Amino acid sequence: MKKISYILFSGTLLSSFFGFSQDTLAISKNDLLQKISDKNLQIKIAEQSYASAKADYSQSRALFLPNVNVSHTGISTTNPLMAFGSKLNQEILTQSDFNPDLLNNPETTQNFATKFEIQQPLINVDGWFERKAAKAKMEAYQLQTERTKEYLELEVSKAYMQLQLTYRAVKVLEKANTTAKENLKLVQNYFKNGMLQKTDVLNVQVRVNEIENQLQYAKSNVQNASDYLAFLLNEDAKDKLYKPTEELENTITIETVNPTLSDSRKDIQAMSKSSEAYGKMLQSAKTTFLPRLNAFGSYELYDKNLFGTSAKGYLVGAQLSWNVFDGYKSIGKYDKAKAEFQKSETEKDQYKKQSQLEVNKTSRQLKDAENKVNLSQLAFEQSQEAFRIRQNRYAQGLEKTTDLLTSETQMIQKELEHLQAIFEYNFTKQYLQFLTK
Repeated sequence: MKKISYILFSGTLLSSFFGFSQDTLAISKNDLLQKISDKNLQIKIAEQSYASAKADYSQSRALFLPNVNVSHTGISTTNPLMAFGSKLNQEILTQSDFNPDLLNNPETTQNFATKFEIQQPLINVDGWFERKAAKAKMEAYQLQTERTKEYLELEVSKAYMQLQLTYRAVKVLEKANTTAKENLKLVQNYFKNGMLQKTDVLNVQVRVNEIENQLQYAKSNVQNASDYLAFLLNEDAKDKLYKPTEELENTITIETVNPTLSDSRKDIQAMSKSSEAYGKMLQSAKTTFLPRLNAFGSYELYDKNLFGTSAKGYLVGAQLSWNVFDGYKSIGKYDKAKAEFQKSETEKDQYKKQSQLEVNKTSRQLKDAENKVNLSQLAFEQSQEAFRIRQNRYAQGLEKTTDLLTSETQMIQKELEHLQAIFEYNFTKQYLQFLTK
């Protein structure tokens, strides 16, 4: 699993965030999942790859279907053999045409031939295995397309949770900003009454500036998360801001996910189909040493005039051919097919072991994430109580301004860390479900 980036205080400052020209669009997770299959570019690319493999499989129909050609040829010749053959095909030979002078020095002869040709494969064993390989390849791409859709559903879910998280971060920091400004007014009043020093006012002012800066970064992250959603949906992100209809929950739902890798997972099935395709190509390479049987036939029309049909004839036959030796070409093709099949089998085994390793790792990460949520919640509650006590004591003049600011900073940090921990747990759980699907 890719490392989940800490997104609360990262990002590039956007100068025109939340402008009046920007449209805020409320969107739910279900709406995103419905749109992703129709609009996402990665899914469209996968679908075109499948369409290409399907077209390759369609080409293999030539193994069973006839090849039909029609041609019309016109010649004008004084070549003795061609002239005699043309008259013979036109069925216009006479006794005088056998005169040696005419045979050796014929007059210009014209011949127009219309020809219908058909070639019908009968037995081509290597072609049968190539067709089976093309079918396995097509099925592999189909499975890969389905797995791509599953991955994009996970990615959309993650992006949606990131958007929820950034909005919650903005909400937390807006509340902290309001509190900080109220504290600044209070400290300024105390300073005017001679109850505090100038350094206390400056410390609170610095704290207000820090929160405003963090708030601006958090708002920038809202736009960044919204832009990424627009990218996944293949929509123009300009002057557009997505807002989730559901807020990020403060708690998590504990579910037990069986960390067992399933052979029915689409990408693993695709690897098996790919290996099967290489196996069929190996069988095809073996059978290239067998003879082939093909039938052929033609129907021909001849005339001395264009598109004429005064003479006609047909030809039918069958050919049994056997390529006994082709300079080690077939042997080399077999060796290559064997190596590629063995490679595909090894890659499949490696992929399954890597996938199981990822499942085991993610399963442990889920437990760690659950523990992190519980600890971060406890830390947030403790920081809230500590800030409440210090705030009361500060109002009574029993606490320093710097201690109050430190306690406030810690409380905000712990709340944001708790929200981040919830995000990490929810995504890790969904990722584990994706790995074991």
